[in-house]
Amino acid sequence: MSGCCGPTAVELEPSHQAAHPGDLPVVVIGAGPVGLATAAHLTERGLGFVVLEAGEQAGASVAQWGHVRVFSPWKYDIDAAARRLLEADGWSEPDPEWLPTGAELIDDYLAPLAELFGDRVRTGAKVSAISRLGYDRVRTAGRERAPFLIRLADGSELHARAVIDASGSYATPNVLGASGLPAHGEAGAAELVDHALPDVLGAARDRYAGKHVLVVGAGHSAATTLLALAQLEDTPITWAIRAGNAARAYGGGAADALPARGALGTRLHAHVESGRIRLVTGFFTHSIERDGAQARVISRDPSGHEQTIAAERIVAATGYRPDHAIASELRLDLDPILGSTRALAPLIDPNAHSCGTVPPHGADELAHPEPGYYAVGVKSYGRAPTFLLATGYEQARSVVAALAGDWEAARDVRLDLPETGVCSSNLAEAQEQRVGLATGVSGGLLATPLPLATAGASRSGGCCG
Repeated sequence: MSGCCGPTAVELEPSHQAAHPGDLPVVVIGAGPVGLATAAHLTERGLGFVVLEAGEQAGASVAQWGHVRVFSPWKYDIDAAARRLLEADGWSEPDPEWLPTGAELIDDYLAPLAELFGDRVRTGAKVSAISRLGYDRVRTAGRERAPFLIRLADGSELHARAVIDASGSYATPNVLGASGLPAHGEAGAAELVDHALPDVLGAARDRYAGKHVLVVGAGHSAATTLLALAQLEDTPITWAIRAGNAARAYGGGAADALPARGALGTRLHAHVESGRIRLVTGFFTHSIERDGAQARVISRDPSGHEQTIAAERIVAATGYRPDHAIASELRLDLDPILGSTRALAPLIDPNAHSCGTVPPHGADELAHPEPGYYAVGVKSYGRAPTFLLATGYEQARSVVAALAGDWEAARDVRLDLPETGVCSSNLAEAQEQRVGLATGVSGGLLATPLPLATAGASRSGGCCG
């Protein structure tokens, strides 16, 4: 069994193999839009499944920004298989041109869809680790025939024929510190910091009203929070970005393919010009020092120049990153830069692509050396902020087709979007008059703030740049 050179590969006896993997369900991690879309496709393919959701409801992460209105209308927010299942149950699709809030996305789509699946959606079920039954990452012989072992935070375990991780990255935001490292003292100031999209006009109003607020970040999430804060009287606002100017954050203004998104940048620019929002550029968060009820946030740029901002509340709108720790005993082939699969990385690289120029991709690009394990949705993109909800739905369709053995369908990946991008809506301005500015998560993106195009730059028709 053992020798001086390390462990010997050993096949498990049949009595230790539990059920044959083909008799086991597919485990889907996460009951957000892409996780439930995956369940819909599994249903249509007749494959057994269990959805494990760490939160207490379907769309638990979406609920965290339920007050935010997305830029993409309903017609691009609903998966095709999910629509078919819901309509067969008597569901009526919302106005396809309406831009839903996160709460509407849950109430009018995700909750009814999860209800269709009954007890196959398990809430309060947080996955703590994934492995192969009887196999650590090193053992090879017979590995592909061993079921997956999924351990939950409560210590319970279940077995699966395949695992599709659609858990997203909302629970793992980027740090405030520059260079990808936490700022010195960041942990000690945690009680003063909220991550992207706090409900500053609703549930979190008392934490912000009348206090000096610092917002760090240059994406749509930062812009959304800044515009909301500007509605609070006697609330000083400072906006800190690393760039030398805010042109990218202001976007294309009136030239933006999406009127609501263009208005977002235009109004933000106006608040900065008027002095309602103080803009600080060249800000590289290096350390945070607590000083009673406030914090001193110190920037140190690459040249060593320092700036200091004192604030009572901080919003870290700095994006998200995936956490692959639960799959550390699986054989993953992750791109060293983005944390996506190596095959997917060049297709989504934000240095070369906006979400509108990411080509369709599916099971082949999402596959790892661990057969039967896939990450889909936001988590599949790693640190790339180029994810579209519609792209996640196509990922789910392709991966499920592959698990069903229909490789022709799995490889027939396509994304049918209008020339102006997935975000376009000819009712954007009309809706704004009815319910207010459509601010928030762009292009159906459910977690990641996106860089905006430089004002006046040519537009590719994509939703995020």
